[in-house]
Amino acid sequence: MLAKAQELMADAVGAEHTFFSTCGSSLSVKAAMLSVAGPHEKLLVGRDAHKSVVSGLVLAGIVPVWVDPQWDAELHLAHPPSADSFRAALAEHPDARGALVTTPTPYGTCSDLAAIADVCHEHGVPLIVDEAWGAHLPFHPDLPTWAMDAGADVCVTSVHKMGSGLEQGSVFHLQGDLIRPEVLKNREDLLGTTSPSVLVYAASTAGAARWPSTATPSTTTRSPWPRRYGRGSTASTACASTGATTSAGPGRRRRPRPLQVIVDITGLGTTGYRIADWIRERHHVNLHLSDHRRTSAQLTHADDIHSAQLLLDALRNAAAHAGELRPAPRVEVADPADLRLEQAMLPRDAFFGRAEQVPWRRPSAGWPPRCSRPTRPASPPRCPARGSTPRSYGTCAAASRPKWSCRTRPTPRSRPSA
Repeated sequence: MLAKAQELMADAVGAEHTFFSTCGSSLSVKAAMLSVAGPHEKLLVGRDAHKSVVSGLVLAGIVPVWVDPQWDAELHLAHPPSADSFRAALAEHPDARGALVTTPTPYGTCSDLAAIADVCHEHGVPLIVDEAWGAHLPFHPDLPTWAMDAGADVCVTSVHKMGSGLEQGSVFHLQGDLIRPEVLKNREDLLGTTSPSVLVYAASTAGAARWPSTATPSTTTRSPWPRRYGRGSTASTACASTGATTSAGPGRRRRPRPLQVIVDITGLGTTGYRIADWIRERHHVNLHLSDHRRTSAQLTHADDIHSAQLLLDALRNAAAHAGELRPAPRVEVADPADLRLEQAMLPRDAFFGRAEQVPWRRPSAGWPPRCSRPTRPASPPRCPARGSTPRSYGTCAAASRPKWSCRTRPTPRSRPSA
């Protein structure tokens, strides 16, 4: 029955082979990595990777060759590495066994996957794509090109994010002859549970059957409401919508993910953290990802003009009360060149080596070889084996300071009269 369900999913998305996992895409990514490289073998890795990638490096003893993202100094965003960056890395490390890139990012950034896949295949190595936020991409032409159509060899998606599956539901797809399907399945068996959830399997199967029939213009940008409400988030809020006109183009993301609404709140004189807390307390709306100058919302096929209006009302109300959220501490974002660290040893060796816990308030005690980098929850800590510098340590310390939270009790949500 499981084999039949996986076959249906592969047929729905146009992959040659599909595998289900009930342990999340964190397992699927590690299985893909172990299918490409082993102990002391090199793998090109985009430095904006999920923490599961660092876990895979530790588990397998893989040697990472870090490929830097494209830093956008204007927006303070890191877009995925370019195809030229992967080409340069392969030229310097011709013995690398493959490459891994993350796209889309939580900020909606998308890579030029076709160009990266071409670079990898020119060198005869496979491309793994961590496309956890892209389960919906195969089902509409107005969405960014998904990994299989772009020529990737393995694509990992989280069904529970954009595919309406249950938590921990993950699907990974395979095509081409650079990775044998039995090897990929064997790696998944090595890491996976022997007690998989039938409910998670069933939800992933239902998604495979439902998406091709429900991927109508109303679910994406052929209906004007996602774009209209993305623009509406800037109206009367002193905010700026970080859309295609501001973040796409040469050296930036290849194509925007239209269901991601990124709102730059710099003009309000506060931070995205405070805006998100305020909206959660007052409007019972959970936003997606926030940082020192942005907050964001993730629209899905389950949203419509009514839920989008709730979001827009919450943003406008927060902007109207921005004075209550000031002053915000200034966050100094270091130049990426100042944060680039030397790879001193294998991540696995550093992880299992002896370590000392050093309080962040005591930098004079020395720069620890492993230092947590507080960012979004799924971001990796600073990779084991990469040293620290005073500049990078200071950035960590600044980001570790407590964030602001609402000090007043939430206002009860008003309900329409009967």
